[in-house]
Order: sequence, then C-alpha cells, then structure tokens
Amino acid sequence: MSVIITDAGFAADDWDCGFRVADDAPANDSPQAIDLPSDTAPNVLSRLTNAPMIRIDFPSSADGRGFTLAQILRRAGFTGRLRARGHVLADQYGMARRSGFDEVEIDAALAARQPEPQWLARANWQSHNYQARLRG
Repeated sequence: MSVIITDAGFAADDWDCGFRVADDAPANDSPQAIDLPSDTAPNVLSRLTNAPMIRIDFPSSADGRGFTLAQILRRAGFTGRLRARGHVLADQYGMARRSGFDEVEIDAALAARQPEPQWLARANWQSHNYQARLRG
C-alpha cells in the first residue's frame, strides 16, 4: 500500500488511470501516467510534456537525479501532476516541492517510520527556502 503526501499531509492515491513505462508511452494524449526511472536521459523528457501525470522513481534517498528530472520537465513546459515515488524522506520534501513535484508517494513502512507530523512540519516549504531568505 502506498501513501501519497501533499502539503495537506497523508492521503490515499486517487490516480486510477494506470501507469506505463516511458518506452511504451504513446506520443498522443494517453490517459495513463508515465513511470520514469531516475536514470532517464534528459532528451527523452521533451516528448512527455503532454502526459497527465509523470511519476519519477527514487531508488534511494541518496539518489537526487529525480529532482533534476523534475526541474527539466517543468522548464520544458510540463503542467501535469508530477509525483516522486520511492525513498524520499520527510527532510527532502521541501526540495521535492521546489523541484516541481506536486506530491510524494512512499510505502507504508516508510510512512510508519516517518509519520505524518514529520511531513507536515515541512509542508510550509516556501517559507523555509534559504535562497528566498538570502534574497530578503
């Protein structure tokens, strides 16, 4: 079972159109979301900007490539839902949101180790941005 995390806290997954891998993704407007591994080549991203949702895998909390992919997608014009999935820690929630992610998907075991209050403590991610504080 997965737990979805937004700025409002834990929620159930409301996506019901399914997922497919990027290699199988049609160029047209399919209702299915796209699953991207963290090692996706950036040149693949430009053909995915019409997807309704993209879910980027984080195989490890030390693997930050997903943050870069999210930024590239947003800069390329992607306006759909963007979800980080896997080993994203509560401490990384602000970075995920600043990178362009709308939500984070974790498994129940990680949700038990890092309960909702830990994620909610980081939900005000815009106020806790050191760059914004430096700009004053």
